[in-house]
Amino acid sequence: MSPDLLLSVYLHHPLLQTARAGKLGFLNRMRSLLERRGWRIKILPSGEAARAAAPSRPGYALFSMERPTHDQALTFRRAYHYPYWRLERQAERWRWPIATQAFDPDRIEDDAARRFAGRLRDRVLPGPPPRRGDHILIPLQGHLRHQRSFQSASPIRMIEAAASTGRSCVATLHPTEVYDDDDHAALDQLAARFPNLTIGGDTAALLRDCAFVVTQNSSVGFDGLILGKPVVLFALSDYHHVALNVAQIGGRAALDRAADHAPPTDRFLDWFLRRTSLDMMAPDADDRMLAAMKKGGWPV
Repeated sequence: MSPDLLLSVYLHHPLLQTARAGKLGFLNRMRSLLERRGWRIKILPSGEAARAAAPSRPGYALFSMERPTHDQALTFRRAYHYPYWRLERQAERWRWPIATQAFDPDRIEDDAARRFAGRLRDRVLPGPPPRRGDHILIPLQGHLRHQRSFQSASPIRMIEAAASTGRSCVATLHPTEVYDDDDHAALDQLAARFPNLTIGGDTAALLRDCAFVVTQNSSVGFDGLILGKPVVLFALSDYHHVALNVAQIGGRAALDRAADHAPPTDRFLDWFLRRTSLDMMAPDADDRMLAAMKKGGWPV
């Protein structure tokens, strides 16, 4: 056995406990594929010190939703919903190969895509049929007052642009983000300027009945696609192919076109999930994972 055929898997709690208990299916499949090829697998806690030491450890490394620390490291992340995953060299979703890959709806059979999207919708977003209401849903992420390099505007400016349309708007806060007093003050100032703007609410319920979604690149936008909602993106994303992209056509044009936007979303979901991700339920799941590891530079 080569001493270099060692994979160190760095995870945070609670995923660390799940993996150590043998209950993380993605990792279990990877372990099975690698161990039969002579690899050893170690599951370790991630963190600042562990990441700093990782490049000097022998073998290869795997992180979850974290930036790989060296050339022999990869990161994995669920492709929004189980059983779909990505195994990548970079943590930023908008830099993944799928983000630059062309989507050709004419290559996807319509009836099969419609059935796939319907099953997906019933499984991951069960509930009454989605309704095309009047309000714009604006699911927020973090760094509200700052425009980052991959964004076309700060989240605060994004809300302002949506509210300026005059349509009813609801901006909801991310449940795991920490917003400081200045963030809340900026939101309060916008709500005072725009009587059509509400801050806070039940994101899932608002999504089901909204007219369309305005977001940087939130996973709520992807769920909006599953529910057949038009999506306006104010940032780079891996699922931009059927959205209205502010970076390409401008904020006003994107917002003006959103209510009537009707892309081939079912075909996109079929392509994005079933055909291009690591589908752990697919008959060729092992082959897909091996191909992804080889593409990432691992000797498998």
